[in-house]
Amino acid sequence: MMFGFAAERRRLLEAELVRVTEELPRLGVHRAYLAGDLAHDVVGPESELMLVIVQATDEPFRRRADFFVDHLRPQAGTRYLVYTPDEFEALAERDPVLIETLQLGEPIFVA
Repeated sequence: MMFGFAAERRRLLEAELVRVTEELPRLGVHRAYLAGDLAHDVVGPESELMLVIVQATDEPFRRRADFFVDHLRPQAGTRYLVYTPDEFEALAERDPVLIETLQLGEPIFVA
């Protein structure tokens, strides 16, 4: 049995989180929240970085993450869930992902 993969994955995801957070201001992000395994402190060998992002955009929901993949070139498995400010406000009490994310704490970035 091999050990240490989860700890190494955590280090990789934390480093990617720092790198990505430093880039968010230039991408027009209003707010960003950490979600998923890292936010829950249950990182495993296959965990991804999951970020909920609030950004003004006209792109359809399913295409919004493409902007961040193209501009940030993730160095670890990363999922971006991008909401407009109006969507975020309207769905904050109904969308299960947003409810869970907001319960986990404060944003990691605020413009």
